[in-house]
Amino acid sequence: MSYMELPKLEDYEVSPKTGFLPDELPIRRLSDSYFDPWEDLVEELPSLILVKKIRELVDELPILSVERIASDKRELRRAYSILGFLSHAYVWNVDIATENLPKALAKPLIEASEILEVPPLATYAGLILWNFRPIRKSAETFDLDNLTTINTYTGSIDESWFYLVSVYFEYKGAGCITGGLDAMKYVREDSIEKVTESLKSLAEAIDMLGSVLMRMEEMCDPHTFYYRIRPYLAGWKNMADAGLPNGLKYGDEEEYRSYAGGSNAQSSLIQTLDIILGVEHYPTGQREETRDSKVVSASSGSNNFMNEMRKYMPGPHRRFLEHLGQVANIRSYVTEKNDSLLTLAYDASVAMLKAFRDKHIQIVTRYIILQAGAFKKSGSKNTLRSGISKTAEKKDQKGTGGTALMPFLKQCRDETGDTAAGEWGQSILSKNVLTSRPREDDTPGVDTKRPKLGLAGSWSSSDDGAAAGHW
Repeated sequence: MSYMELPKLEDYEVSPKTGFLPDELPIRRLSDSYFDPWEDLVEELPSLILVKKIRELVDELPILSVERIASDKRELRRAYSILGFLSHAYVWNVDIATENLPKALAKPLIEASEILEVPPLATYAGLILWNFRPIRKSAETFDLDNLTTINTYTGSIDESWFYLVSVYFEYKGAGCITGGLDAMKYVREDSIEKVTESLKSLAEAIDMLGSVLMRMEEMCDPHTFYYRIRPYLAGWKNMADAGLPNGLKYGDEEEYRSYAGGSNAQSSLIQTLDIILGVEHYPTGQREETRDSKVVSASSGSNNFMNEMRKYMPGPHRRFLEHLGQVANIRSYVTEKNDSLLTLAYDASVAMLKAFRDKHIQIVTRYIILQAGAFKKSGSKNTLRSGISKTAEKKDQKGTGGTALMPFLKQCRDETGDTAAGEWGQSILSKNVLTSRPREDDTPGVDTKRPKLGLAGSWSSSDDGAAAGHW
């Protein structure tokens, strides 16, 4: 029998050591002085945001081109990251959002995005994957306590920590990628013992990712995140309440462009784990009962939001997921062999992924749902959230995803549990026995049953109404 080859990481800019992070550290400043106008401006971005001078100074920028660095991916990533930061600051820094991005930002941002195969705005790649550096060269490079950001909007520790936890998350996830590929290789060799051991290791690695995620609470304050950081992560898709009913015009373009804001749903690692384990996702409100299916395809899930988020990933990473989806074989092998130890190891990995999604729900609840509820409950008219129009602030926080945020996240969690292969796993994981519940005393009196929020990452499909929110 002939098989399509398993994906080779190096073909898709994926590293066995750093995962979807670049194997070479991002550069801290563009080497050509030609780009100093950009670098000088982004270096002072937090101060310029504070005094609301960013639009004025961006309007004075010369129109530069990235053509001279088009063949240097590290330089190009740096340019893309800078232009993303400046563009979002330009749009959201003043009380009334602008629907026109000046040519000095639009032209080079579009140029860079086309080469890197990402949309022209601040994506997860520009904010996270290409925006970190070690503090001390002598220490362990990827230790979370030795990382800092290159740029932020606010200059705050909270914002840096928010990005850096995701950097560390991606780094620790490298073992999940290699472990999953190992398991897939052993399936082809029909080695039940090796597949079992690989799945045990994968379960432990996914469990560690959940612990990394919960470190967000150490140095990122939910109130600061919601009011001072998150607004600048907003894109220009479904943002009518915030002053962008049609999206954004780039430079001299006559047509509006509409893009979702930065979201951790744009992380290729999360979708990689789903594909490896054969987890299916469907449009919100249309959860499929996959537990009784003998074979779960890793690529046939029809969740429009998650498919859309692939468009925001770097092209090579997107193609990696496509290749992986075509060769995923673990769940079908587990159900076919019906081996008790193999099934238990597989279900343990599924359980850890479901537990990770529970922790994600807890973080989203604390950092977004409760904060939105607290603002609405307070009835405050004096709190001005940077980057959000006063009109939007008064509109009941429906934002771009409305009330579908938590239903989406919970359905993703439940669909993960549906993937369990054994009777014990199906029984335990389908009943939410492992579900974590956020602490209800964080914001007393706030009703979180029908969250209404929006901005960065909350997105609604025009096709089926499915929506999701991250960050």
